[in-house]
Amino acid sequence: MTITTLQEVEPPRIPDGAHVMTIVVEHPPGSPGTPPHRHSGPAFGYVLQGEMVFELEGEPPRVLHEGEAFWEPGGDVIHYQDGNHRTDMPVRFTVTMLCEPGRPMLTLVDEEELAQRAYRRGQVPSRP
Repeated sequence: MTITTLQEVEPPRIPDGAHVMTIVVEHPPGSPGTPPHRHSGPAFGYVLQGEMVFELEGEPPRVLHEGEAFWEPGGDVIHYQDGNHRTDMPVRFTVTMLCEPGRPMLTLVDEEELAQRAYRRGQVPSRP
């Protein structure tokens, strides 16, 4: 048996009574992905195929490759990008979310709030 640690983080805030949801997301080549959003609780993910542009509020965007793990704390933090960095292949990733009861697992952020918090964003990496 072999065990490989993909990531370790300090335990984030877990909503009381949270339920857990695991999903697989696939974006076609060149897709910008889900519009800016938040999650009601922490989310942990793993890139199954391709390359994803990943950007959280307060961090520069980065490109995650197949086999890399990621996480986000949820709550008030905006998840700006989860798009496909490649134009020649899809990106597939799995995400396990600890969702707050009675709240959607994903809430889109409106343009007004994005404008108010624009100073927290970085540059988007160029696509190959």
